[in-house]
Amino acid sequence: MVPVTVNQLMTPNRACCTPATTLRDVARMMLEHNCGEIPVIETAGERRLIGVITDRDIVCRGVARGHDPNEATAASCMSQPPVTVTTDTSLTECCQIMEAHQIRRVPVVDQRGACCGIVAQADIAARASAEDTADLVRKVSEEEHSSPRIH
Repeated sequence: MVPVTVNQLMTPNRACCTPATTLRDVARMMLEHNCGEIPVIETAGERRLIGVITDRDIVCRGVARGHDPNEATAASCMSQPPVTVTTDTSLTECCQIMEAHQIRRVPVVDQRGACCGIVAQADIAARASAEDTADLVRKVSEEEHSSPRIH
């Protein structure tokens, strides 16, 4: 049996932002695309991934610190450097990376570092065994390491 790769389960990127995108616009993108993380790319043309911004980043690094979401930008709240996988990363390795970094979503990059998709826990749940999915959710949610990427 051929192992499942990230390419087979990722959601192709429908939405990315640049460092200059306002937090309000990032939040609108999340609402429009029903997602909790937006990849931050250097430029729209090149799509080189430089960070990610989550709904939690907006709340904890932006709003809670008094930043005006109409003026503050993705650059002020994004997590970087981003943890990534490539299209040929196996499902098993992808789960291990998400567990190790306690992240619920991981961007997928091509050989040039351009963002081409994202893998979320829901994508894994659709392809992995119930046991592997439960293990991923448990390890990502462990309290002793909660929110290591929020500063």
